[in-house]
Amino acid sequence: MKKKENNTLAGLARIFGYCVLLGSVGLLFSSATKEPGAFKNIDAAVSKNDFNKAVEILKAAQNGKKPIYPEANAVSLYLDKGLLEHYAGNYDNSAQDLIEAERLIQEAFTKSVTAETASYIANDNTKEYPGEDYEDIYLSIFNALNFYNKGNTEEALVEIRRLTLSSGKLDMLSRKYEASTKSAGDYLMNGLSKIGLQINPQLPQGDPVNFSNSALARYLSVLFYLDDNNKDSARIESEQIKAAFASNPKLYSNSIPKPVDNILTVPAGKARLNIIGFTGLSPVKEEKVFVSIVPLDPPFGIMRLKLPVLKRRPSAIKRVEVEVRGQGKFELELLEDMTAVTEETYNARFANMFFKTYIRSLLKNAAGVIASRSADKVGGTAGTIAGLGARLGGKIAADASERADIRMGRYFPDKAYVGAIDLEPGTYTVIVNFGGHTKEFNDVKVKANKINLIEAVSLQ
Repeated sequence: MKKKENNTLAGLARIFGYCVLLGSVGLLFSSATKEPGAFKNIDAAVSKNDFNKAVEILKAAQNGKKPIYPEANAVSLYLDKGLLEHYAGNYDNSAQDLIEAERLIQEAFTKSVTAETASYIANDNTKEYPGEDYEDIYLSIFNALNFYNKGNTEEALVEIRRLTLSSGKLDMLSRKYEASTKSAGDYLMNGLSKIGLQINPQLPQGDPVNFSNSALARYLSVLFYLDDNNKDSARIESEQIKAAFASNPKLYSNSIPKPVDNILTVPAGKARLNIIGFTGLSPVKEEKVFVSIVPLDPPFGIMRLKLPVLKRRPSAIKRVEVEVRGQGKFELELLEDMTAVTEETYNARFANMFFKTYIRSLLKNAAGVIASRSADKVGGTAGTIAGLGARLGGKIAADASERADIRMGRYFPDKAYVGAIDLEPGTYTVIVNFGGHTKEFNDVKVKANKINLIEAVSLQ
């Protein structure tokens, strides 16, 4: 029995050696990682809806001596640049960036599947940022809008189908974490339990993802199918909008917008103008410290877990009004609370991150246990001092090498609104009022048997 325990301690000691090494690398990497303050100038331009300027600032900051997006954070670079280019109307550049972001997200996910054990040892900051599930979902929506705005409805439909079809991104999301294995974590926890270290069941664990249908994705799907004259598919997708609201009242607490209810019916001789409005900014990540007590002598038994949590960025925009000059005014209605979707989809990965961070911290603190037991064999005052020093040094190193990974795409919207008006075919001026800030669209051609979609953005 003693021999088995010694083997366990030896195995954990080897793992801890790797943990210290990777933790030190993580500390160096983290200190070089840009804090949110590095984005101050970009954020200032975004707050004024000057997206071309925001893109210029981002490019200059990235091409400087110290790029604001390190190589391991390429996903965030392409997400941020792709979204800002989209808002600026640079749809070709945006499409290229978002396609690259998607490729890197898929590549990172493939790597994570084959490196499960290492992910329990290395701090997340030492690895490539893999992107979040909501980022992967919403980048497809904005890329679909890129293609539509370029006049390519066929490619817009292809992009939306990547979300909505069976085994698409939405369908896979609800099953993604069910398939993830905890074999490496179970092995490490089993070893740690043999020296008296157990997980604290009272700490936050997270819940499974309860989001597998996006009303926003379905809404765009209906419009693109109508533009393609595929009325049967458009009808099926319109039913899916209602299904999205019914299946998750937590995320869709608002009523279904009226333009969605009659999305398939346009009065004879009329043409419909559809408006989609994006407002505010999605949450940002910030570091939060979770304290846990493990069965070790104080103060060694106090673990400080540093994890990224989402912090909302309240929007000043509470309503969006549209005026079609000479035809009247109407308000846009909330279709999808993108922040609520962000929080829901982030929750499952947070649970996974928490589990790995907890085990990693236990491994680092286990060094104190191993050192203490080795000192016991030496005996005497020298052994006691040596054991105490090793445990204290290990504790300081463990706390110092942990830092929350706050990398992310910063410029997704907070909410998506929709509205529609039936008009005589013709050319109009459309003014979108975001509660003080207005955006004017001149020479808007509204054609019969077309979807006639205007996209308006204010991230204030």
